[in-house]
Amino acid sequence: MTLTTTPFGIGATAAEVLDGVDLRGRRMIVTGGSSGLGVETVRALAAAGAQVTIATRNVATAEPLLAELPGTRAVALDLADLASVKAFCDAWSGPLDSLIANAGVMMLPTRQVNAQGWEMQLATNYLGHFALALGLLPALRAAEKPRVVAVSSGAQLRAEFDFDDPQFERRSYDPFVAYSQSKTADVLLAVGISRRWAEYGITATACAPGVIHTNLARHLDQATMQAYGAMDADGNLTTPDFYKTPAQGAATTVLLAASPLLDGVTGRYFEDNQESAVVDGGPEVMAGVAKWSVDPAAADRLWDYALPVAR
Repeated sequence: MTLTTTPFGIGATAAEVLDGVDLRGRRMIVTGGSSGLGVETVRALAAAGAQVTIATRNVATAEPLLAELPGTRAVALDLADLASVKAFCDAWSGPLDSLIANAGVMMLPTRQVNAQGWEMQLATNYLGHFALALGLLPALRAAEKPRVVAVSSGAQLRAEFDFDDPQFERRSYDPFVAYSQSKTADVLLAVGISRRWAEYGITATACAPGVIHTNLARHLDQATMQAYGAMDADGNLTTPDFYKTPAQGAATTVLLAASPLLDGVTGRYFEDNQESAVVDGGPEVMAGVAKWSVDPAAADRLWDYALPVAR
């Protein structure tokens, strides 16, 4: 399989990726669009002319961005609450050109579950987005070239989806394994959509934004941050050379969501603005997409596992 390449390098920003791209008349949703990478994603898409809806748990957090970007709007959405997801979908009207599944939670220190009994990282990062995509399928079908983008992570290299005990009901809860599993599930979501919704002209891709200082890391303890080289002994944030800025971290997301360079590309995984090679996952692997994350059989199995809950 030939990998998709683009002219953009690891340091490109979201604005640079969309330079010259006209998104006027295009309607897009960015979950978690009021903080972190979501803010830069919204900025770049809106600057290119898109009508962007910020889907966020707390609409008030989006007010500064709404003031900065006339034409954007914010709507309440709690991905861990399937009733909230349904209400969001029921309220949506008209076509949807791009659904950017950007929101997420990382490394909750203790096991928490949502109303359906799903472990909270899996419920938020995967199940809520799966239900959102299902609910918005009519809107996606009504668009000319609809796209779904799942923001995953390099953590998908660390753990495959455990179909025997996905909710950590029997095995010991591990915050990082739970996060990694949820990010594998995000890639499998893109693979599943690409397999099942191709007949509607819907494409789906996944990406890793890289490592960035955002609020996503709020649950990481000081020892973990120091191990990353991202915090000094006094608890002050430091920025290692391999960290990206939020604008750089959002570049691959907007590339997949809106660039004409990606027309027709589906079921693939990108990092640093390039398609990634399929590799064996494991603790020492630093780049690429794990075989288990793009396994069609696993994508179908996960779809069938989640569908009765998400409907």
